[in-house]
Amino acid sequence: MKSILLVEDSRFLRRANELALAKAGYQVTTAADGEEAVHLARTTAPDLVLLDMLLPKLGGPEVLRALRKDPVTSTIPIVVLSSLPQSNEQKLKGEGAVAYFEKSKLDLENDSQALLQIVTETLDRESVKSRSAHFGAE
Repeated sequence: MKSILLVEDSRFLRRANELALAKAGYQVTTAADGEEAVHLARTTAPDLVLLDMLLPKLGGPEVLRALRKDPVTSTIPIVVLSSLPQSNEQKLKGEGAVAYFEKSKLDLENDSQALLQIVTETLDRESVKSRSAHFGAE
């Protein structure tokens, strides 16, 4: 079972997305702030991190940089969740995010299908990448 670290300070969004991800078969760990996110990423080694950008204690961009610099977490794919305009997408990808998801596209009435799709696509892509690296096909 793939594990996901969901980092979101909004209790409502954190719970709604946690339920949707669990229902889809993922093991979900949640963090409500940036410091907790860095700690949990280091100690639980999730298969994917869903990272909100506007967080208390340590902001999303700082969490992204910290996870990319740490050898323990540097290869974990990170999908940025943001209310910010998509103009930030390239900058965040340049800092190590593998994908960008606008919160305005969350469809909570339909179990967050758009978010689940990007999670599945990202995990599939990373799985192919790691198999290719393992067999020297890159």
